[in-house]
Amino acid sequence: MKKNLNLILGLAFLLLLVGCKPKQNQPEFLLRASHLVGEDHTWYKAFQYFGEILEERSNGRIVLQNYHSEQLAKEVEAIRMIQAEVIDMTITSAMLSSWVEVMVFCEMPFMLQNPEDVDKLVNGPLGERIEQEMIAKAGLRPVGYFRMGTRHLTSNRPIKHPDDLKGLIIRVPNVPAFVKAWEALGAKATPMAFSEVFTSLQQGTIEAQENPFAQIKVSGFYEVQDYLNLTGHVVSWVYPLIGEKQFQKFPDDLKEIFLQAAEDMQAYEKKIFMEYEENARQELEALGMTFVEVDNKAFIDKCGDAIFDTLSPEMQEIYTKLRNDLKQ
Repeated sequence: MKKNLNLILGLAFLLLLVGCKPKQNQPEFLLRASHLVGEDHTWYKAFQYFGEILEERSNGRIVLQNYHSEQLAKEVEAIRMIQAEVIDMTITSAMLSSWVEVMVFCEMPFMLQNPEDVDKLVNGPLGERIEQEMIAKAGLRPVGYFRMGTRHLTSNRPIKHPDDLKGLIIRVPNVPAFVKAWEALGAKATPMAFSEVFTSLQQGTIEAQENPFAQIKVSGFYEVQDYLNLTGHVVSWVYPLIGEKQFQKFPDDLKEIFLQAAEDMQAYEKKIFMEYEENARQELEALGMTFVEVDNKAFIDKCGDAIFDTLSPEMQEIYTKLRNDLKQ
């Protein structure tokens, strides 16, 4: 906790020094967004677009600065910095479940089958509850959602069946459902910040990781992984967000401009994401990755009730209802 506090205070001081430089035409609101992805990723590009239209439509009253590749902070640290009003925006998902338990469903292994299921959940009662609790419990306001793409496993040996996972060290996000699922499948799940994954694969600290095609491509994992195993174990989404305190400082006219620009950002990201996702698999094959078909049923069966058992009784009720609804 002390380390996190010192980090927040240190960054606050650095940003204060930067902000003290005399500038002409200072904006009324200078926002800073921290991103875990690189500058070639669709999320970052969408935020760049967002910043452009936001500054234009507000006549320079709002300016957004974007920092890619965890330059400002790792994902959890960025959340704390937003809550402390040191920075203002980021993108997150199930990582936020430490504050908002129901967000475990944003990245639930072996639950959703396709992107249409994502749209159904986000625009239904579950999505409404998540948005309300993000504001009330974490002080964070979601301003849209981005599809995350289907997550697959990369490795340096082919994985066709859960038995092939025995002893494999896999990097996972620091999300209990991810850890439990891969451990139940026989792997050694290792939570790790995303910015450390490439180097850890290169050095052999970890042997595998899991992400959507686009993330695998832009992060260069094809340089240190030979096989892309089509596990399709997670279909999920993420939330671009702003601190609620920061948002409430806007006058009403800027709130309206901000939210409309965010809606347009979501539409823009969806368009470029669909285009990129279509090409990413072909590009990864061309770059030398070998695609492996897996026994999906064996993965689902072996995982069994492991994920369900990690949930609180209330979340177990939601889980059961969602599974039933999605089967209809």
